[in-house]
Amino acid sequence: MSPEILKYILDIESIIDEIENVLDFTNNDFNSFNQNQIAIRAIERNLEIVGEAAKKLRERGIEFENTGKIVGLRNLIAHAYDSVDNSLLWNIITRHIPELKKEIKNLRV
Repeated sequence: MSPEILKYILDIESIIDEIENVLDFTNNDFNSFNQNQIAIRAIERNLEIVGEAAKKLRERGIEFENTGKIVGLRNLIAHAYDSVDNSLLWNIITRHIPELKKEIKNLRV
């Protein structure tokens, strides 16, 4: 694995850790998350970074199951930020990020 590819994988792993910290901070509770603008903005930024890293990996021939959706989400957050619903973010971080964590771990094996 090239150092460049490993860097993007490590970036995603690091961001997943940050997302898990936000979940802990909000006690894994949507209402706490939804009322905390700092947590919401942190998640938006983290998902943008994951999307950008996924895009860079795809450009280098590395994809995982939802690469297209992740890149699309990054574009939505960056360009149509006013249409992003907090319940969508919550669904992503509670349901899809754990799956992504497993996929990314498998890339490093």
